[in-house]
Amino acid sequence: MTLSLAVDTARWRTHQRAVLAEFPGLVPVAKGNGYGLGNERLAAEAERLGTGLLAVGTAAEAAAVLDRFRGDLLVLTPYRVGEEPLELPARVIRTVAHVEALRALPAGTRVVVECMTSMRRHGISPAELAHLPLEGLVFEGFALHLPLDRPGGAPGDDASVAECAEWVEAIAAAGLPTATVFLSHLGAAGVARLGERYPGTTFRSRIGTRLWLGDPGALTARATVLDVTPIAKGERYGYRQHRAPSDGQLLVVTGGTAHGVGLEAPKYLHGMVPRAKGLARAGLATVNRTLSPYSWSGRQLWFAEPPHMQVSILFLPADTKPPVIGEELPLNTRHTTTHFDRVVDR
Repeated sequence: MTLSLAVDTARWRTHQRAVLAEFPGLVPVAKGNGYGLGNERLAAEAERLGTGLLAVGTAAEAAAVLDRFRGDLLVLTPYRVGEEPLELPARVIRTVAHVEALRALPAGTRVVVECMTSMRRHGISPAELAHLPLEGLVFEGFALHLPLDRPGGAPGDDASVAECAEWVEAIAAAGLPTATVFLSHLGAAGVARLGERYPGTTFRSRIGTRLWLGDPGALTARATVLDVTPIAKGERYGYRQHRAPSDGQLLVVTGGTAHGVGLEAPKYLHGMVPRAKGLARAGLATVNRTLSPYSWSGRQLWFAEPPHMQVSILFLPADTKPPVIGEELPLNTRHTTTHFDRVVDR
């Protein structure tokens, strides 16, 4: 009884090497659910890539992968004054986004200072550059977290490069080292332009989604069929005793809310077509009709009822030959919100 993620390992690693070649100095990111693969697995892959530095989301995530990655670990979530102390080795680098947090860290702590970019999330301001209390700390560089989209532009566009350039020049004007700047969400062309403009600065891109999930064909999610039950049109079924819309089969398959199946994070919609599709989905949901991420014989299947904790029940019309118990169904699910029971290399 498993929800599986099958990995075409050779193809997956070929994609990783291509991204690494495109972004020299790349820092892999392994955080959260490990993009569906697990942080320990990604740490082991980063070790194999030989990047020497791995970014993780939290200090607890750093502690969890210490045995899987021998290089340095960069914690992306900024250190907060008063956070619960966690004993970590010297190879763990903390991100810091506030002056008072720099003052609170013990001497010898390795730090990356996050700058307040147009993301407006967190970071020090340009006015604070000249007053950073870095004495006693081991300074590793600055970090610029850029927006994914800009009105009228694309990632890596002129506005992002210009914003990075403003920060590099502000840092230099404050008399601070510009040897290393960590970047997020800037394309390879933009990074190359910055490198040409500031040859004394190493720009290191922190990449997770594109590195691990950038080749969708290398990863296949599969669910196991647990039961197949014929049902006639109008016959009642399930927790709510709905009536079957036509003759068909009820398929009980692995994957439920505990796996993230049927759960959806809010999306930012661009344009009329995606908005129209969203309205259509909402309209169907009001009459208890919801498409599932599962498919069989090339057709996407409807949920027969809302997903359960660990399984889902699907409706398959009678005009399609059903699978047998034990067969696997592909499903199209968001890897960053799905918890698979196992990851299988093929």
